[in-house]
Amino acid sequence: MQWRKGIAVVAAALTLAGCGSATGADQAAVPGPVSAADLAKVTLKVGDQKGGVKSLLTAAGQLDGTPYRIEWSTFTSGPPLLEAASAGAIDTGRVGNTPPIFAAAAKAKIKVISVSRSNVEREAILVPPGSTLPDVAALKGKTIGVAKGTSAHGQLLNTLHRNGLSTKDVKLSFLQPSEAYAAFTQRTIDAWAIWDPYTAQVQLEAHARVLADGRGASNGLGFLTAGTAALADPGKNAALRDFAIRVVKAQKWADTHRTEWARAWAKETGLKLEVAQKAVDAGRDLPIPLDDAVVASEQQLADAFTEETTLPGKVDFAAFADRRFGPDLDQARSNG
Repeated sequence: MQWRKGIAVVAAALTLAGCGSATGADQAAVPGPVSAADLAKVTLKVGDQKGGVKSLLTAAGQLDGTPYRIEWSTFTSGPPLLEAASAGAIDTGRVGNTPPIFAAAAKAKIKVISVSRSNVEREAILVPPGSTLPDVAALKGKTIGVAKGTSAHGQLLNTLHRNGLSTKDVKLSFLQPSEAYAAFTQRTIDAWAIWDPYTAQVQLEAHARVLADGRGASNGLGFLTAGTAALADPGKNAALRDFAIRVVKAQKWADTHRTEWARAWAKETGLKLEVAQKAVDAGRDLPIPLDDAVVASEQQLADAFTEETTLPGKVDFAAFADRRFGPDLDQARSNG
């Protein structure tokens, strides 16, 4: 896999420490503070997806003044991003609600360190225009495109369950978004489980119809994750704390500057402005606490995958939740 790289500006130094307390069954001790000089030597390796964290931070001005360097790598979806994080190829990256569950089942060396929630109506199962499928129950025996281990996979699983089906009742075609878009428009799949901005894109460009959205089937959660090696390193731990705070501030900015964010997002990604605006207007990610309710919701999803034997065994999601930055993120959510 090739990763596209970029570097943010090294700016005025400040001392950052790992704050709060860690939780989880196998949690390592939180490193102590580092000096501004040591922090300036850190290169934080960040994994990203199309229209992801880099676009958001750039638009919100949150890449200005980082007291460490940032090296960016681009991934097609969450699962390969977390594989890279576990291997130490990157230090952090943001993914949807399902990739951390698959990573946990694979004993990946990652933790979730912050969380946000999006509008679950934008996680959808789409069918082409003219499709005669009237509802989810009619998907029995049909071919559904989905990226394995992504949030769309989780939403699809729960949607099928809510309609008396399982993934064994349908034919899953595991495709990355670009592949699935082509398959959808060429009618080689009957339906596509996907998330924004692809939901908005295929609705506007291919006139897709929503067969079912994520209401009642998705928790809408997205996680900033970090490799355990990075969390154990004093310099990178300090950089991760600062980076997580900047993501929270950028998410709050985007919610109150939707027109500006849509324009910046379209320019950064090449999306049509109307696609970006539709996705933004639907409601993007807002930061929330990484609390017991979040862990319980993820545990429910993990158990659903285990029951279908998609995962090899039971996942203890709490062991992968690291709340060391909780107090700092609480303050960032309050202050904006």
